[in-house]
Amino acid sequence: MAKALLGYVGGSDPRLLAEMRRLQQRVQDLESELVRIQTENDALSAAAAQHPGESLLDGIDIDVSQEPALT
Repeated sequence: MAKALLGYVGGSDPRLLAEMRRLQQRVQDLESELVRIQTENDALSAAAAQHPGESLLDGIDIDVSQEPALT
């Protein structure tokens, strides 16, 4: 009877467990990516703070006299 109740309540379905493991791995991957991007952002912010008068866009040649594109 206990086995029947466990199956009825939703015991350990192998597909459900596999999906849960896959999602847990995806969360770990995303957390690692977030840490990497935060570290990169911190480094870029520190580099920008060392040169406060310069912009990262200063080296890009842009013709500002043109009309903006219609979207």
